[in-house]
Amino acid sequence: MRITVLAVPDCPNAPVAAGRITAALAGRPASVELVEVTGEAEAARLGMTGSPTILLDGVDPFAAAGAVPSVSCRIYRGPDGAANAAPSVQNLTAAFSAAGLPGAAGDEGCEADVPDPVGRGGRGRRAPAAGGLRAVHQAVLRHFTATGSAPEPEALEPAAARYGRTAREVLAELDREDFLTLGADGKIRAAYPFSATQTPHRVRITGGAEVWSMCAIDALGIPAMLGRGVVITSKDPVTGEPVTVTAGPDRTTVWQPGGTVVYIGSRSCSGPAATVCCDALNFFTSTASARTWAREHPDVTGDIAGQSRAEEIARQTFGTLLADD
Repeated sequence: MRITVLAVPDCPNAPVAAGRITAALAGRPASVELVEVTGEAEAARLGMTGSPTILLDGVDPFAAAGAVPSVSCRIYRGPDGAANAAPSVQNLTAAFSAAGLPGAAGDEGCEADVPDPVGRGGRGRRAPAAGGLRAVHQAVLRHFTATGSAPEPEALEPAAARYGRTAREVLAELDREDFLTLGADGKIRAAYPFSATQTPHRVRITGGAEVWSMCAIDALGIPAMLGRGVVITSKDPVTGEPVTVTAGPDRTTVWQPGGTVVYIGSRSCSGPAATVCCDALNFFTSTASARTWAREHPDVTGDIAGQSRAEEIARQTFGTLLADD
């Protein structure tokens, strides 16, 4: 597939589109080209109806009826009508599939192994490098690791400035793509696997801080992400019994009680993981206890994961978040 991004020179939204294209491709081979358009005549010839315009083999999959060639900023509307600088990763993924691009390797097992809200539909939680998304995201994660709290947006300005953007611009995009969540005040409320507010899951990092994790899988993902040992403390939501998982940097773990499992569930509604599934991924001291919780929550669908499977899902989801570019 040939993917063309048509944009005016220095369009601030072109890197946003490029980053989302990279995320939606998920490693699949495709030719991606950025073409600068400098005038209305060239826009008409190439089929640009605002900057940026994305063409798949020369066709605009997001074309609006009656749209005319233009070198002005293009606005994309999400399902809720909100204006956006570029199509979402989800919409790009759907457009690629409709245009005949084969699925990413490993997609067949994705839904069974990693629920969509946890693994972002198989796209993972590692932010794309374009537009400073990965640099700012990794700065947020490192701050949580060192301090146990979320950084103020101002502290992220140096990372964003290297890409010609403000921290708040990058954070807003990371929020839209569900790499983290922001409050109404623009401050970070969560950056998976970390939570800025108290949750049932506390994680003590060797050589780092004590942090709250968003869910059980997130807690198990912290040692995979950092390559450090941790001690996770939680409790069974049904019985109230304590759960402790001691994880070493060499992937050795000790679960107490020994029969502890993880229920991996989500709700059918759409939205960020923080609202769709985080409170439905918990530690239980036994399979029977997990089944009891599932019966009491008919709005949640999911299954019970044993210890090795839960650890593998956590590694798959969070293991590469801080990897070097």
